[in-house]
Amino acid sequence: MTTAVLFGGPSPEHDVSILTGLQAWRELRRARPTVGIYWSKTGAFFQVPDDLEAESFLLGIPRGSTPLVLQAGEGGGFSASGGRFGRERRLDLDAVVLATHGGPGEDGTLQAALDLAGVAYTGPTVAGAALGMDKWAFAGAVRAADLPTLPRVLLTDEGTIPFAGPYILKPRFGGSSIGIDVVADEATARARVLANPHLAHGCVVEPFRADLSDLQIAVRTYPSLELSALERPLRRSAAAEILDYRDKYVGGEGMVSAPREIPAVVAAELADALRAAARTITQVASVRGIARIDFLEGEGEWYVNEVNTIPGSLAKHLFVEPVVAFSQLLADLVAEAIERPSHAYSAAGADGSVLASAGSIAAKLA
Repeated sequence: MTTAVLFGGPSPEHDVSILTGLQAWRELRRARPTVGIYWSKTGAFFQVPDDLEAESFLLGIPRGSTPLVLQAGEGGGFSASGGRFGRERRLDLDAVVLATHGGPGEDGTLQAALDLAGVAYTGPTVAGAALGMDKWAFAGAVRAADLPTLPRVLLTDEGTIPFAGPYILKPRFGGSSIGIDVVADEATARARVLANPHLAHGCVVEPFRADLSDLQIAVRTYPSLELSALERPLRRSAAAEILDYRDKYVGGEGMVSAPREIPAVVAAELADALRAAARTITQVASVRGIARIDFLEGEGEWYVNEVNTIPGSLAKHLFVEPVVAFSQLLADLVAEAIERPSHAYSAAGADGSVLASAGSIAAKLA
C-alpha cells in the first residue's frame, strides 16, 4: 500500500500548506512508498512528481502533474483519468496525511469528503475540524469546560460591544493570524468589517491586551496522549501588536524557522496549569492527530486562545521534551489514521418499517 500527503488547497494558507506538505512527503518517503497530492487554489487535485521544491509551485500546477478526481461512495477515493481511451487508475492508498492549513482543508469540508469516499486520513474529524476553525464556537466550548478565556463576542449589526477598547478583530472562521486587525474603538471595528474581506463571513471581537504574550503547546493523540514542550513564539519586531503571519511562517521552512523560546521559561505552576488545560481541550475539542493549543499569559493571568488542528510543519519542532523524531510523528499519524478511523457511517435502524407504513405520499400532501 501507498501513503499520500495532501497539501495546498483554496485557502489563504495555501503556500504554507505546501511547505508543510513537502516536509512531510520527503520524510515519509524515507520509510514507505508515498505520493504527493497537490490541491490547487481552484480546488482541483493533482498527483505531482517526486522531489519538488517550494518554487515548483510558484506558477501553480507543477509540470508533469496528473489530474485526479475524488470519488465518494463504495470503492471511492482518488483516481487518475486514463485519457480518452484508457482505463481509470485508482490510487491504492492506506492513508492520506493532511497538511491542509486553513479553509476547507481544516474546517471539516475535506474531512467530510474523505469520509464519504472511505479514505483514511490524519488529523481532526469533521466535528473536531469544524469546532477548531470556529473561534466563536470554540470559545463557548472552552468556557463550558471552566477554562479561562478573554471575553469574546460576535460583531453583528445589532447591539454594542460590551467591553471597552482597544479591540482585536478576528475572522470567525480562520486558521491563522491572517485577517486579524487591532482597532481603537467600535466605530473603527465596524468600518474594518466592511473593508477586510477575511471578516466577511463573521467577526469575533476581544479586548486587545498588549500586556499578554503567546505560549503554545502541541498535543498528539496516538499511540497515547502526549504533550510537547511549551513554546514562547517571538515577534520579529518589538513594535508588533500581535504575533502575525510573518512571525509564524515567513522564513523558508514554515513554523520550523520562526523565532521562539523553547522550552519556554515559565513558572512551574503556570506550566502545570497549561498542560492540564491542554489535556482538557483535547477532550472538549475532539482533538485527533497532532494539534497546537495557543494560550495568552502575563502577570499571573493566562487564557485559552485557540486550537490549531493542523499546525504548521505539523508542530514537529515542539516535540523536544522528550524528543520525538519527525519520522516517528508521521508514522504514528499514519497508524492512527488506519487503526482509528475518523468516522464510519451506518444505516443501522433503517429497516424499511417507516416506508412500509407510510401509505400514499399524495395523501400526505393533501
